Amino acid sequence: MSLDVAVVGAGILGLAHAWSAAKRGYRVTVFERTRHATGASIRNFGMIWPIGQPAGQWHAVALASRQRWLELGAADAIELNACGSIHLAHRRDEWDVLEEFQDRSAELGYECSLLTAAEVLARSPASKRDGLLGGLFSASELCVNPRLVVRSLPRWLTARFGVRFHFETAVQHVDPATGDRWQVTAASEPRGPFDRVIVCGGTDCRLLFPQAFAGAELPLCKLQMLRTSAQPGGWRLGPHLAGGLTLRHYRNFEICRSLAALKQRVAAETPELDRYGIHVMASQNAAGEVILGDSHEYDADFEPFDKPLIDELVLRELQKIMHLPDWTIAQRWHGFYVKNPAAPIFESEPLAGVHVCTGLGGSGMTMSFGLAE
Repeated sequence: MSLDVAVVGAGILGLAHAWSAAKRGYRVTVFERTRHATGASIRNFGMIWPIGQPAGQWHAVALASRQRWLELGAADAIELNACGSIHLAHRRDEWDVLEEFQDRSAELGYECSLLTAAEVLARSPASKRDGLLGGLFSASELCVNPRLVVRSLPRWLTARFGVRFHFETAVQHVDPATGDRWQVTAASEPRGPFDRVIVCGGTDCRLLFPQAFAGAELPLCKLQMLRTSAQPGGWRLGPHLAGGLTLRHYRNFEICRSLAALKQRVAAETPELDRYGIHVMASQNAAGEVILGDSHEYDADFEPFDKPLIDELVLRELQKIMHLPDWTIAQRWHGFYVKNPAAPIFESEPLAGVHVCTGLGGSGMTMSFGLAE
């Protein structure tokens, strides 16, 4: 049966739902309030990061999402780099966590391997030699340029599946139409009717369906990030790089008993990193620019004004574990996302046939395609 599906929001989660619906032969219409998505979907590393998802269901969803990204790359819908990732260890407690995780990785469904310091340096010229003990390599991670993805995917979805996009068209209401169908009021004009409405409006979902969020604990997170100029002479970073601080951030490492000692050491030596939720990572896009970050401030702890101190701390910690030919910062920005502490996504059906989804908590690039499926 062919259905008429409306998707509200053309960020990565909305585009993922549009593709999943269109592949099933449904007629899909996407509404986006701006000229193109400008929220969390473009303010990130461009990392598809299955290694960071907890073992079991959510790691499986991340791998399914990864497969969808590979399909897009094979179809020339996007530019994609299957670069993999390395978690670097420059301190003994970091190496202990990586060893413990790798010992259990096969039974938990992760494919990764420990590298000696020499093997790390052979894969990534950016890894800092001084004090390097080794690293954990995973081949599952991918890299895309998110700013280009949110522009190129709508064109591909239109050409390949006839998906209709209405940009600069804000949705104000979703109301009953005839039968079990729905009418979308967008830019003050009724549209539809639709059999199904999928709302993927990020932090704006509350505005359209506040009742869906009543009583939900969904903290808002602010992050700060930086981008370098293109590195000279075609220099390449290699795999995504993550420092030992990152082991505190992603839930997959929570299975490691040795993680407690690492957290205690960081809290004692550098409490300012815990204060601003700082862990450090780096990715490189096809233009040669290196994306650096990041920080995490929640709800009442942040304000709209960026903190230069956070950028300084991020750069300080990155320069402890890696080097670049050119550290010139070409751009700085902040982003916001909604985080669901209980799961990788928040979902609600405030009305029969109307589905609200948000709260991916910084994992939108990694999880969206699998969650949409």
